[in-house]
Amino acid sequence: MSRLKRIAGQDPRAGFKAGGRDCGTSVPQGLLKAARKSGQLNLSGRNLSEVPQCVWRINVDIPEEANQNLSFGATERWWEQTDLTKLIISNNKLQSLTDDLRLLPALTVLDIHDNQLTSLPSAIRELENLQKLNVSHNKLKTLPEEITNLRNLKCLYLQHNELTCISEGFEQLSNLEDLDLSNNHLTTVPASFSSLSSLVRLNLSSNELKSLPAEINRMKRLKHLDCNSNLLETIPPELAGMESLELLYLWRNKLRFLPEFPSCSLLKELHVGENQIEMLEAEHLKHLNSILVLDLRDNKLKSVPDEIILLQSLERLDLSNNDISSLPYSLGNLHLKFLALEGNPLRTIRREILSKGTQEVLKYLRSKIKDDGPSQSESATETAMTLPSESRVNIHAIITLKILDYSDKQATLIPDEVFDAVKSNIITSVNFSKNQLCEIPKRMVELKEMVSDVDLSFNKLSFISLELCVLQKLTFLDLRNNFLNSLPEEMKSLVRLQTINLSFNRFKMLPEVLYHIFTLETILISNNQVGSVDPQKMKMMENLTTLDLQNNDLLQIPPELGNCVNLRTLLLDGNPFRVPRAAILMKGTAAILEYLRDRIPT
Repeated sequence: MSRLKRIAGQDPRAGFKAGGRDCGTSVPQGLLKAARKSGQLNLSGRNLSEVPQCVWRINVDIPEEANQNLSFGATERWWEQTDLTKLIISNNKLQSLTDDLRLLPALTVLDIHDNQLTSLPSAIRELENLQKLNVSHNKLKTLPEEITNLRNLKCLYLQHNELTCISEGFEQLSNLEDLDLSNNHLTTVPASFSSLSSLVRLNLSSNELKSLPAEINRMKRLKHLDCNSNLLETIPPELAGMESLELLYLWRNKLRFLPEFPSCSLLKELHVGENQIEMLEAEHLKHLNSILVLDLRDNKLKSVPDEIILLQSLERLDLSNNDISSLPYSLGNLHLKFLALEGNPLRTIRREILSKGTQEVLKYLRSKIKDDGPSQSESATETAMTLPSESRVNIHAIITLKILDYSDKQATLIPDEVFDAVKSNIITSVNFSKNQLCEIPKRMVELKEMVSDVDLSFNKLSFISLELCVLQKLTFLDLRNNFLNSLPEEMKSLVRLQTINLSFNRFKMLPEVLYHIFTLETILISNNQVGSVDPQKMKMMENLTTLDLQNNDLLQIPPELGNCVNLRTLLLDGNPFRVPRAAILMKGTAAILEYLRDRIPT
């Protein structure tokens, strides 16, 4: 009763009135009844052009069922039921909200994304308990000053609107932790923004920013800063003092120089692709002690300094589409899981080595550190000791590069002499690609204690036998261009597998066993007939960063796939689905995931 009197005191229209008015069939009474118990009401996707009065007055009016001479038990006394705390009216056709919004002062979550709102009512200031406000994908041109009264707000999502500036007093939202202003028309960020001292995540991507305020370094808790797709020509040197920064996205701007990061010791990912950066120097690298991902693709770099070896934590390095003609051999001593080099005029590494992928390139570079491998006398000795029948086996590759190579022979079987040639040498890579193999060679089990990379691409494999499943140290497996349509359950024993390439096979679904190999970071399964993926199981694959599903038979993409937030590369082109449309796909993985997340039914 006290709550009703309180609301009635605020609004003279409020009080005990007959319920169910102005609801029609748009909001079923059962939904309102459930909302009175749970405190949550979801009206998304109901084609609403306005919010019915019965929704605003859900905690004010006597419910319909109370007028039907129903006896209320102790658990159903309507006057004791829960205030509405969560209201979702997303994916409708709302063009405005009324000041009746004030009748829901207990709201902590208000989700009105994907409507046609051009403004917000000033009464929003009375939602003092609001913690999460999602107004993304609307047509807002300005924000009401009253929004700065929401001092308990922690999450504010304003992406995909038509905002050209940010309200005065915005810095008063001192509890704000997550702010998304991406895909608007902002040209400046006010210096006062720096007073948002609780901010952990700030997304300013896809605006028209030419600069960032130097005061940004006052955001001492900021971990994630996204300024992709703007017009930035420089970065304020003060940004280098942001001690908590872990993820920095500056992709697709107009940067000519990479900033130095003397205080960013926690920085894990730096994305500066699609800029005009011409030089990478030791000063840029020496403080990046924690860096895991460095994306420098599509710039104008001509060289990579030897000091790249300082980045001992680096796992992914993208140098594609630059002007790099040679690489420092020291790069081979990094523990990279992914190295992209395509689109560079490299003269020191043969194309066939580049085509074999990251681990082969690194091994090649390592072999060059020691003056091109063993001396001539050593090589001569090894060759002299080999049997005549082993002349077809590359002994030099076995001893120097630890590779067992019997590729491009069009062989239906791998001869015993190939395995015999291993002797007591350590082998870490096997390359049997470009043959006519119909099954996995049985003697592969002899390498189970040591081999980490296996290339069986371009063969005629129609099934995978258990010989492959015992390779306990396997991290990289290439099975592309075979006749496979399934993988055995036993493959889940490959507890170190990080990359698998299944492109150009005959899979009709993502093999179930892959969902149970939690170490997987890269799944390449393009050019198959895959018709579905399980987003719930995929979300459990916390290490998965790259998923290539191009040119398959996906008729729809489940929105829940958007929850796979660890994905850095999601490729979906060449499938028959209608949404997301091509324009979304072109914006890249982050935009696709956000689009999908926004369409998850709640």
